[in-house]
Amino acid sequence: MQTHLLIGNIFSFFSAMCIAVSVIKRSKKGFMLWQIGDTAFGIVANVALFAYAALVISIICLIRNCLSYMGKLTKKITFVLLCLSIIIGFYANNLGLIGWLPIIASASYTVCIYVTKNEQQMRYALTFNMALWFLHNLYVMAYPSAIANVLLLLWTIWQIVKEYQRQELTHKF
Repeated sequence: MQTHLLIGNIFSFFSAMCIAVSVIKRSKKGFMLWQIGDTAFGIVANVALFAYAALVISIICLIRNCLSYMGKLTKKITFVLLCLSIIIGFYANNLGLIGWLPIIASASYTVCIYVTKNEQQMRYALTFNMALWFLHNLYVMAYPSAIANVLLLLWTIWQIVKEYQRQELTHKF
């Protein structure tokens, strides 16, 4: 395996582990803290994998996640970050249609982070986000990351079901 693929996959693995931890958090702040780790590791992975649109998106997502964690993600900042991710992502895209997947994933997740305070709704958005990243990771040959995306997608769905069942039990009593 080429060195850049190995480095990209190692950092993608760490990124995936941060996502896995984030989905079990019961607070938005805890959720976002681990999402910061995800994007930081993702930046290094995308540099190694020459995925430039994903790199730009990861940098913007890191800024978004930090601001959300600090409670400083305003409507205006959200709009600016959303526009930046689309415009800069468009210019940085070196993968055609596949390069748009991280841009779409980021844009939809950015809106969700701003709109919702509910971690369950964030899990729903995260499933869509991970499905798009899965397709992207397959294309850039980040196979361990693609496998991690599928596992994390299933894990997140499991967490959604568990939380739904917990809420149902709480409402019955």
